[in-house]
Formats: sequence, C-alpha cells, structure tokens
Amino acid sequence: MSIMVVSVPQMEQAIAPGPLHRPRRLGTKRALLLPLFQGIPMTAPLRDPVLINDWHPVAIAAELAPGQQTATLLLDTHVLLWRSQDGRLHAWEDRCPHRGMKLSMGTLQSDGITCPYHGWIFGEDGQCKHIPAMPELTPERMTGRVTTYAVQERYGLVWVCLGTPAQDVLPFPEFADARLRKVWCGPYEVAASGPRLVENFLDMSHFAWVHTDILGEKSRPEIPDYEVQNFDDPVYGSGVRAVQCQAWQPRANKLSDSGSLVAYTYRVVRPLTAILTKEPEAMAGFHEAISLHLQPMTETRTRAWIILAMTNFESSDAELRQFQDTIFLQDQPIVENQSPLRLPLVPGMEMSIPVDRMSLAYRRYLKQLGLRYGVVSEAE
Repeated sequence: MSIMVVSVPQMEQAIAPGPLHRPRRLGTKRALLLPLFQGIPMTAPLRDPVLINDWHPVAIAAELAPGQQTATLLLDTHVLLWRSQDGRLHAWEDRCPHRGMKLSMGTLQSDGITCPYHGWIFGEDGQCKHIPAMPELTPERMTGRVTTYAVQERYGLVWVCLGTPAQDVLPFPEFADARLRKVWCGPYEVAASGPRLVENFLDMSHFAWVHTDILGEKSRPEIPDYEVQNFDDPVYGSGVRAVQCQAWQPRANKLSDSGSLVAYTYRVVRPLTAILTKEPEAMAGFHEAISLHLQPMTETRTRAWIILAMTNFESSDAELRQFQDTIFLQDQPIVENQSPLRLPLVPGMEMSIPVDRMSLAYRRYLKQLGLRYGVVSEAE
C-alpha cells in the first residue's frame, strides 16, 4: 500500500487559508495544517472576567472516587472531571482538540484518557501522548493538548476555575467549627439564573407565601426593619450583609415544634454564594448556618448545593435533606417563572420597597463588580 504525502504548498492550494487559518509545519515526514482561530467573538462567559476567574462548585468530592470521571457544564463550557488512581483531581475541557469529540465518552486509564473517536491518548497534563494512526509522532512534535482548568477540593465540594483564579475559594468559617454538624444537600438544577437564586435566598418577605406554615405564616407576614452593611473581615471575607433580621416562623428547622421569632444574618461574599445564620428565640443554644453555592451552567440554568453547619445532632442526614428539599422545591417554580430569568441590574425594570433593601444591596454589589453573566445590565 502506498502512502501519499501531501506537502504544505499543495494543502494551501486545496484549503486556501483565510483570516482564521495560518499553516504550520510539524516534522518532516508528514505535513499538517493546523487552524489558528483568531478574531472569533467572545462567548458570554468570556466577556465576564468576574465569573471566569472565580471558583465554582461542580461536584461532591466524595462522589468522584479514584478512577472515575464525570461530565458537567460550567459557564457554557463542557467540563470533564476525573480523578486519577492516586486521588488527584483533574478538570479538562470536555473536547478532544482533534475533531471535537467529548472525551467524557472515552476510556479513563491510570494516567490519562483515550478519545473514543480516533484513539488519541492524553496524559494527566492534557498533552497528547500517542496517535494510533501516526505512531511515529512523538509528544514533543505534537501540539495536541486538551485545555485544562484549575481544580481543588474545599468544603466537601469540587471547585473549578475556567480562567486565572483572582482569589481563593470563598471563606466559610462555620464549616471549620468542629462543634457544628455538616450535611450536604442537593444538587438542585433550576431553569433560572444564578443571581435570581441568590436574591431569592436573601429574601425574607416571601416566607409567608411560598413556605407557608414552615418558614412563614400568612397571618404574620410583616418583616421588621433590618440593616444592610458592606463588610471586610479577615475571617468572614468581604461583601455585603444584612444584620438584625427577624422573621416569625412556625417551624424554623427540623427540631422546632412551635412558632418562634428567628434571628437571621445574611452575607454575600461571592457573586453566586450566600450564607445565612439563624437562631430561633425559642431554642436557646441552637445555631445553624446554611450556605448556598451555585454552579452557573448557562445564563439561565443553574445547579445549587446547600451545606448545613448546625447544632442539630438528633435528626438523620436523610431527614435534614428532606427538609431542605421541601424548602428548595417550593422556591423552584417561583424563580423559574420570574421574568426575565436573568436578574435585572437596571434601575426601574422592577419596583422595590424598603423591605427589599438586601436585594438592592446585592444588585449594587454585582453591578460594582461588573458582573454581566446571568444579569440584565445597563450595558445592554
């Protein structure tokens, strides 16, 4: 069988390179034309340096065992997560650089992944190590490399940054408190933007109507005045918080058996993370922190995790998760039916009242950061 070697000039005639192509020669035995994509409009995530350079939760760490892989979606980017046999985590773009095949459909080996389309083998660093159709090509002669992302474990979750991390994963000091029990809830997938979910999490005046007879009571819908502050703290981080919040709740938590005023504190330390603490007056010594961590899959599709840190050691994990499931599933049809699904940052698009001051503070916070993904901004 004869093999025809096509020279670079011949290929240039066959495929006249336009502004998106520039030929490059690799090796002397065979010539390859590799497209260098330039001038392509940036996608929505890339136009938002706030989120592209931040850390986002994408999986529960304990559910990704050595030798396992899973695929997910983050900021419109298909991501492959896998853990090597020695326990190290890897986050790659779920795309073979050869013909765009999803590598998550390939075979995970001890030190890399084999693409199911043409059998290309990629090592842990994302570099192509072997091409079955051209075994003479050695790694140092190949530019085939999978895009890799920063990845780490924190608070029992796997976190990925698609860009260059601007800072570490958010502070969550309650998680480090050994006196508090930790329970993971979710994930919950919602057809709404991440900022809409955070704003709903920060909102107390919907308790009586959406969480009737659990977190609120229609006969007592009033929300007392509270204070909103900007803060910068070495332990809790920096952002915006609401303090001196109170709400009447018939059943503040899984252990409560009577109604009580509940003291709330909310804080936002990242665009898509919010943490609340609650202390019912009728339950002296009870303390609970509930943290909401969001994975922005697309601008209007979000996956949510909730981590509980609490003094409740009586209820089972299943009971606590069921309680949170009930609350979240009551919120889901609300946020999925708001219009627009993205959170408006433009004054006048929605009407607000004084009880919404934490919501307004959150919107100002996002606007000051320059967030554009999942929101309706004035720039539009």
